Amino acid sequence: MHPDSRTLIALAALLAIVALPCQADLALELDEDKEIEAEVPAYGGIAQPLVLLDNGMLVQGDDVATPDGATSGFRLTAGFTPQNLPRLDLGAEVSYRRSDDVPIAGEDGSRLHDTTSLGGSLMAGVRVGALGLYAKAGLAEWQGDPVGSDDRAEGSRGTARIQGFGARLQFRQMVSRLEFEQIDAPALEHLNLISASIHFPF
Repeated sequence: MHPDSRTLIALAALLAIVALPCQADLALELDEDKEIEAEVPAYGGIAQPLVLLDNGMLVQGDDVATPDGATSGFRLTAGFTPQNLPRLDLGAEVSYRRSDDVPIAGEDGSRLHDTTSLGGSLMAGVRVGALGLYAKAGLAEWQGDPVGSDDRAEGSRGTARIQGFGARLQFRQMVSRLEFEQIDAPALEHLNLISASIHFPF
């Protein structure tokens, strides 16, 4: 073998021996980078992290964002004042409401329903001059029809208690009212409200 060939072979062997630790360090750094990347999600939105899978996938979740629903309906109130009790007011109220896209929790999760409710309440109040305070209590019957074409989804129905209180202020022919009403049913929580109104009796 030629002396120059031996020199080249010796140089190549020396370079290979020197390069081996560098390659090992590089491979170790790459493995560490992979472990770090596995702990950092590839996508981070506004949802809350729920669980990190072994393959590095992060499962996120958040409350169900439902479309803006609409509620329509009416309330009919009638009352009277006994002749021998001029400071006492007695009355009754009937209310009908229909709401779209209401989330109702069931055994298989939360689903959107269109709800319809019909309620009736008895009212009683006292008047001190132009100011009057009153309370009401009653029951509401409601039912929910699932939104969509899922045949497995079942409707829901029930009876809920109505309760509320309010104040009225009369100034000549104008009557203003401030009222809080609550319906004791999770499916009808969207109907719990504080309302203010102005009336002109005739």
